[in-house]
Amino acid sequence: MAATSFEIDGSVMEGGGQILRVSAALSCIHGASIRINKIRAGRSTPGLRPQHLSGLELVRDMTGGSLVGAMVGSTEITLTPGKIKGGNRIADTQTAGSVGLLLQVSLPCALFADGPSELCLKGGTNADMAPQIDYTIKVLKPIMEKFGVHFDCDLKMRGYYPKGGGEVVVKTSPVKELSPITMTDRGNITKIYGRAFVAGVLPFKLAKDMSTAAVRTIRKEIKDLYVNIQALQEKDKACGNGNGIIIIAESSTGCIFAGSALGKKGVYADKVGMEAAEMLLRNIRHNGCVDEFLQDQLILFMALAQGTSRIRTGPITLHTQTAIHVAEQLTKAKFAVTKAEDEHSTSDTYIIECQGAGVTNSNF
Repeated sequence: MAATSFEIDGSVMEGGGQILRVSAALSCIHGASIRINKIRAGRSTPGLRPQHLSGLELVRDMTGGSLVGAMVGSTEITLTPGKIKGGNRIADTQTAGSVGLLLQVSLPCALFADGPSELCLKGGTNADMAPQIDYTIKVLKPIMEKFGVHFDCDLKMRGYYPKGGGEVVVKTSPVKELSPITMTDRGNITKIYGRAFVAGVLPFKLAKDMSTAAVRTIRKEIKDLYVNIQALQEKDKACGNGNGIIIIAESSTGCIFAGSALGKKGVYADKVGMEAAEMLLRNIRHNGCVDEFLQDQLILFMALAQGTSRIRTGPITLHTQTAIHVAEQLTKAKFAVTKAEDEHSTSDTYIIECQGAGVTNSNF
């Protein structure tokens, strides 16, 4: 039986699935029971969606715990975790629910398990309102290594809205503790590259149009770098029809940024390419070291780390404010957000500092 119990209001701040993911992961790592109510209360379809349910069931299985209220549409759950165990697990949203979001809830737990984990995650790999799997592999994975976290992410099959059918296999080993990170020096942008893809019955021309429009948009602002965005036709490793683009920028100090967009019915391909390019440029302009999507994903790891972490960012997103709120409620971590005041900062540059809770893995 879990030692302590927490109660979280699922409707506060961002009020979405992120509160569930951060709360559930921290609950499992601490071995503390958690009750989350008013889940996604402000959304057009309140309560758990299939991808949230799959994520909760996955961490329940990883800990041999119990989960009450676990059904689609439920607005209240209670998770009582056991000890986190390594081993092989499968989670299937059976929709285009994001595999990247399944990883967000399960990876932190796997790091504090008693042995290596292999997680087979099924659903959408390139889905709207969630990090594309390419982002997880190209941006999140290398930055996580700064915390001392190493994971392999093998992309078996891509899956798109509305059917899903994608599959990734993630392998990781537990850590004794997480190292704090310092990312406060952006350096210069040295490399910009990406991929524009079509899958299924969609014509290859869409990929070329997305790529051309994205390169043109970036060139207007960054004139001295070669921008290489490959146009690709996804053949064997794709389930369903889809098109999209992700563009990555790397800096001289090892910072990584991304802009991405997915095609939708009735939206011209060049508009999709421009949207991704503008997102990338927006995330480079503020001179921070992480983009708006990595910002909130690092909060949980900063909270668990042993020591003080500092990251330089652009405007603080609602997702980040929410992650900080939950992390401070469920751990002893303390966060401070201040405006960056130096010759490289803009009016939108901030520093997030965290005195980590220093959680250690009792299996070591």
